[in-house]
Amino acid sequence: MPLKKIITVIGARPQIIKAAAISRAISHHFSHQMEEFIVHTGQHYDENMSEVFFDELGIPKPAFNLNVGSGSHGSMTAKMLEGLESLFTREKPDAVLVYGDTNSTIAAALAAAKIHIPVIHVEAGLRSYNKAMPEEINRIACDHMSSLLFSPTRAGMENLKKEGFELTTVQKATIDRPNVYHCGDVMYDNSLFFSELSEEKSTVLERNDLHKNQFILCTIHRDTNTDDAEHLNAIFNALIRIQYDSKLDLILPLHPRTKKKMDELLSPQLLSKIAQLSGIKIIPPAGFLDIISLEKHARLIITDSGGLQKEAFFFKKPCVILREQTEWIEIVENGNACLAGSNEELIVRQSLQMLSKSDFSHPDLFGDGQAATFICEKILGELLC
Repeated sequence: MPLKKIITVIGARPQIIKAAAISRAISHHFSHQMEEFIVHTGQHYDENMSEVFFDELGIPKPAFNLNVGSGSHGSMTAKMLEGLESLFTREKPDAVLVYGDTNSTIAAALAAAKIHIPVIHVEAGLRSYNKAMPEEINRIACDHMSSLLFSPTRAGMENLKKEGFELTTVQKATIDRPNVYHCGDVMYDNSLFFSELSEEKSTVLERNDLHKNQFILCTIHRDTNTDDAEHLNAIFNALIRIQYDSKLDLILPLHPRTKKKMDELLSPQLLSKIAQLSGIKIIPPAGFLDIISLEKHARLIITDSGGLQKEAFFFKKPCVILREQTEWIEIVENGNACLAGSNEELIVRQSLQMLSKSDFSHPDLFGDGQAATFICEKILGELLC
């Protein structure tokens, strides 16, 4: 029997990381039944934010790269849609696999669905219930174009049920009658797999004179925070106060957008103050193994990243979320994370409260670390059968 051909479409750093789990499962357990070809749209094209991850995580290099680059949502998605439709028509995959909620995700799903290629959506069912977020539009639309939907959480399953998806499964999944599964989170698979490797290979703590459990990790990249002068100034004022009050070092791997916007939008006095504070350490974007090491050994994580919210929970770290909503409501409801938006006083208060809190619990919210294997089994058994 010929191998089933899967094309995986990625375009942003988190998707590159997520792809590692499925690629690893195919290589270890399913290489006699399916072959995977990776397409990189080039949505994130900075070498530090993409290429390094393929090398570091052992993910197969992309077979195709669309080199789309940055641009408005419309122009970027249009270029991807045109390039992907042409590629899918030529390569004739048995299915297209997409992750999450980026412009690459929606472009790939739409291109495939329009020419009747089944779509597999990993991270289905996640909702922030804020359609002002482009990601919310992408994830909703992608779910409704997919034949197999894999939700990392039970809340995601309930969201899909509310939108009319049947949670009972059929023998052969199609776009008109998709199968929906609670599978756990592929990033939990990855975090378990790469945790030990990060201990062996990462030197990020030593390089930055950080001591285990004696620093705060912060990341900022979402445009609602970086592109609004009031929000950005409030967040950095809050970080200065938190570092001063906690007496902990604060390390900030700086996303390229944030670096640019800091220079443009922060007040000169605030920029000068940040530069003078030895307790705030700003570093270039960190590789995945370095990020894992920072997450594992931080006292607190402050972030607007969806991925880091979850990984904070994986490594049993409290998290303050620099957003008004989150798709990972379970960790907020369980008390492991809290929403602070860009409100300076709220960020400071909740950060200090999280640092003083000790009665955290860590229930099994994200599966057993075998999500990727489960996904591959269902692809072969119910889509490509």
